[in-house]
Amino acid sequence: MANFNFHHHFIKNFGIYNLNFGEPTLNSLFSAGIHPKEILDDFESQLSWLMKIAENGNCCAIGECGLDSLVDVNLEKQKEVFLRQIYLANDLQKPLIIHCVRQFPELINFKKKAKVPMVIHGFNKKSTVGNELLKKGFYFSFGKSLLQNVDLQDFFKTIPLDKFFLETDAAEIEIDLIYQKIAQIRGLSIEKLDEIIIENLQKIAINI
Repeated sequence: MANFNFHHHFIKNFGIYNLNFGEPTLNSLFSAGIHPKEILDDFESQLSWLMKIAENGNCCAIGECGLDSLVDVNLEKQKEVFLRQIYLANDLQKPLIIHCVRQFPELINFKKKAKVPMVIHGFNKKSTVGNELLKKGFYFSFGKSLLQNVDLQDFFKTIPLDKFFLETDAAEIEIDLIYQKIAQIRGLSIEKLDEIIIENLQKIAINI
């Protein structure tokens, strides 16, 4: 079996495809959400689309969604759209794939409203941030940054094996490279790593 790619933008990959607004649904696993940088003035139309798409059986997660201090969208509007997506995920009992840039304290506050797992995708922060998020019950998805970021590798050495996933996001690299690096860092075989990822998916109610 191919290595599972938790969050990607290329349909050919085995994993969870990030469906863009207006795209048709797939016959394989995908997530759907409203990214903070893509929030429209008329975001109700986006939410209507999402509510319909999210009921599709192949839509296994809501996202990516979240908060971003660097995008040109009013933060209060971001918060409203994010909260609406949390409530949708709660209703459908589907996990949330989170995009967060310089808003981790606020994200922790929002987690109190979520009744489903939250997975922070593309996590690339230091241990101090990561450990605080671990205490609050977040999951993590690691990508290309883990290949060279020594501080991130140090954090990953300590993370519980039941708290992570692996992804390529929009990077044009093979997910196998990330699996190989992770296996090296944690002293695991690729086969064991595959087993761990599948078990973690089941913990957040994603079946492959």
